Amino acid sequence: MTTNGGFEPVFCTVVPPHVLDKLARNDDPALSGPARRTLMRDSELRGKRRVTTEFALAAAPTAKAPSEQPLRTIYDAEHGTALPGTKVRGEGQDPGQDATVNRAYSGLGATFELFLKAYQRHSIDGDGLPLDATVHYDENYNNAFWNGEQMVFGDGDGEIFLDFTIPIDVIGHELTHGVTQYTANLTYYGQPGALNESMSDVFGALIKQYTLGQTAAEADWLIGAGLLAPSVSGKALRSMKEPGTAYDDDVLGKDPQPATMDEYVRTGRDNGGVHINSGIPNHAFYLVATALGGHAWERAGQIWYHVLTGGELSDRAMFSDFAKLTVDAARKLYGDATDERRAVEKAWEQVGVRIL
Repeated sequence: MTTNGGFEPVFCTVVPPHVLDKLARNDDPALSGPARRTLMRDSELRGKRRVTTEFALAAAPTAKAPSEQPLRTIYDAEHGTALPGTKVRGEGQDPGQDATVNRAYSGLGATFELFLKAYQRHSIDGDGLPLDATVHYDENYNNAFWNGEQMVFGDGDGEIFLDFTIPIDVIGHELTHGVTQYTANLTYYGQPGALNESMSDVFGALIKQYTLGQTAAEADWLIGAGLLAPSVSGKALRSMKEPGTAYDDDVLGKDPQPATMDEYVRTGRDNGGVHINSGIPNHAFYLVATALGGHAWERAGQIWYHVLTGGELSDRAMFSDFAKLTVDAARKLYGDATDERRAVEKAWEQVGVRIL
């Protein structure tokens, strides 16, 4: 059992295992080869993450005083797997010729800024944690991940996935796993795991919207737009607006995410469907944000952030537990007879989650 603020032995990737499984079974080795290698690499890293966490083998991060500025370092793995790799850009240094390095640097900064400006949070841990990232990881690696200590980005295989630093919400998604790690520490299985994934999608989307200056009505509510290669029949990895519609492709298959509890997927794969059933709380957030209008990181985002960091969210929370806390948070922050509370209650009703 974990405790809030502790460290759940979680290895979090942005591309779900079911997507890579589908690719790995393709007859074309140009598609199946990178997918199989990525699955094998992810399995190895997941095991390493479990061992280093449970036996306290990972080095503790260097303590930093809270700051109004991020402390970013970008490394280049040069298509190897040794982490962190060769340092190629430090905080305050000018952009170089490598667009991947520059995008990673900017994405870390955008994530830091959203959490600081909107929620007064100083970096991922709330205490000025340095932000490290490694790019050009492995050969044709079809994923990006947070390993509990840093961000890592693959270049994609060029056939299905492009460079994983392209979508800023992918960067924000993975770094938000770090925020969850340092706060509610949601268990990475079943509904708590789906909430874990959903929190990353929610704040990944908010980071993109904040960077672009978009209102809830103007946003596309897609996670990973720009990541899929032009040959893929799809627009992103996930849609918060319309879960289940992000892609429908001969190679990848159809997006399996449900939007409501009527379509909830019961499976033992993917840690109990954490990447699939996250569509339900994702859609609830979208409904709240669009009902309230304006900038989603303000009222809707404040409610979700309050629940994630407020100390009342159990690491084994179910959807109904989370929903109740969002209603309580809306009432606490904005009052009982308010649009915020009504919007939250209606959203959970629309996705079929009962508030007990």
